[in-house]
Amino acid sequence: MRAIEQRFQFRSSWRKQRGVAAVEFALVALIFFLVFFGVVEVARAMYVCNTLQEVTRRAASLAATTDFSSATAMQTVREQAIFRASPGFLVFAEPIADGNVKIDYMWIQRNGASMTMLPIPSGSLPASPAENYTNCLNDPYSQSCIRLVRARVCQADDGQSCTPVTYRTMVSLIPLPFSLPPSTTIVNAETLGRPAGVPPDTCGC
Repeated sequence: MRAIEQRFQFRSSWRKQRGVAAVEFALVALIFFLVFFGVVEVARAMYVCNTLQEVTRRAASLAATTDFSSATAMQTVREQAIFRASPGFLVFAEPIADGNVKIDYMWIQRNGASMTMLPIPSGSLPASPAENYTNCLNDPYSQSCIRLVRARVCQADDGQSCTPVTYRTMVSLIPLPFSLPPSTTIVNAETLGRPAGVPPDTCGC
């Protein structure tokens, strides 16, 4: 009888220890996964911030040699800027997509010795790269002369402003509420799609 009681007490004690071990494991596992995913998210956030600068660099460089009057060509520029050949998200950087790549064409306003870079509204852009070439020959400081190309990463369809894109974590348990930098890149306008050295009257742009 005593042996049975001892066996019962042993089994009861073992079950209690197993339950305590399960609770301890759950607590340790929770802390471990929070730390693990926290490190992953911080590393991913750093990757996204660093990659956005390369995205704007690629976008500005491509846009400076692409016909801005072609919607298809400009869409291709945005896709290539995020390392894609079709619409979609930047790898490991959702919600950044091709629609977040904002490209502005700018003119230089001269006021005495001071010069200011200003964006040209989309409705006031020259009709073609050839027309822009002619405009710049006539007056390089006119609003109809594209001198610079600016690329930024903004919220899609926010007009002339550039609202920062909010970072989105892969795991909702790890909140990182911050806005991604616009990562602005400005380059000189080059051919804008017009063959180099070809006068505007013989250009097929």
